[in-house]
Parts: sequence; structure tokens; C-alpha cells
Amino acid sequence: MSISEPRPPMSKADYVYTVLLDEIRSARIPGGTALRAAAVAKRLGVSVTPVREALRRLEKDRLISYEAHHGATVIDLGDDALEEFYGLRAVVEGLGARLAASRATPAELDQLRELHASMVEDAEQGRLDRLGAQSQAFHLRVVDIGGPAFLGQHARAVRNGFPVPPLASLWLDEEQVRKQLDAHARILKALDEADGDTAERVMIDHVRQAGEYRRRP
Repeated sequence: MSISEPRPPMSKADYVYTVLLDEIRSARIPGGTALRAAAVAKRLGVSVTPVREALRRLEKDRLISYEAHHGATVIDLGDDALEEFYGLRAVVEGLGARLAASRATPAELDQLRELHASMVEDAEQGRLDRLGAQSQAFHLRVVDIGGPAFLGQHARAVRNGFPVPPLASLWLDEEQVRKQLDAHARILKALDEADGDTAERVMIDHVRQAGEYRRRP
């Protein structure tokens, strides 16, 4: 029996980067927040040096920006960026749905149906706070089925680059919940019927509608 080699310990810079990345992606640190290296270092129990290294990495990820006399700030993207983000999501996830229509196995379709049924039950019971994460799982599962080699990875990269603040989720809006669940049901029907054209069209419209919701005043 072979013994796996031990993993090298995470460096302090990696630790800071991982923590801040998760906090930014989950919107626990919202857009527009100033990140002071000294304050971050004190909170995470490290020196300023690894924090500065982590901030440089986050800048390369285009998640923070530096301004003279202001330091590092978490990027707060406006309407143009929102339109681009949801447009890119629509293309990637729409293609994933088209491909999934011809590739989904009966077992994979059953998994999607179970996830959709769980969302419907949560919606009926008023557990709206659970729907956002389940919706993401539904979308990514569809893309994974359609494009396991590349599309799934790209879909995650797009989503991770621009997190949705929890309070901005359309799944907390009861009127939107009905519309979004109906879209999921239509995507499922198209996948079940191996109708790639419809699956792609519904997915694209579904994602773009979410973008319109985010951009409303």
C-alpha cells in the first residue's frame, strides 16, 4: 500500500488570500469596502507582509483595486459590469444546457428532478434562504452534464469572479421564486425531451432575467 506524500503547510500569505477570497466571493466583505493591511493582519493574527502579498493576488484576480491615498478597495461593479457578467453567464450556461440535452443520462436527470423538487418544497415551506445555493447547484449541475471537460470549470470561474450579495438574491423575493422555479421546470422538460434548442433558450432567458433583476433601481 502506497503512502501519499504529505502536503506542504499553507503559507501565511496563502491563508490570508484564501480567507479574503472566500469573504469577498460570499459578499461577507461587500463591494466598496476598504481593506487596510494592518487591520486585516490584526484580525487574522499575521504580520502585514503576507497580507500585502495576498492583496496583490486579489488585485490580479480583479477583485480589489488600489487608489492613491485610499489603498485597497473591494471592487464594486456597476450596471455595465453586471450586464457583462450575466451575459457571459447566459452564454456559458446556455451552451451547457444545450449540450446537456443530448448527454444527460436517466440517473442525471433524476438528480436534477430531486434537486428541483427540494427547491419547490423549500419554497412552499417559506425556506427562501436555502434557494439561492440550491439554484446555483442546479445550474452548475446542468453545465457539468453538458460540458464536463471545460464548461463546468468556466461556469464556476465566472460566478466566483462576481459574487451575489446574499440580500440581493432574487430567491428572497416570493414573486421571483415562482418565475425562477417555472424556468427550472421548463429546462428540465427540455432536457428530458432532448430538446437542446429549447433548453438553451430557456436557460439564457432565465439568466438574463436574473441580471435585469439585479440592475433594477
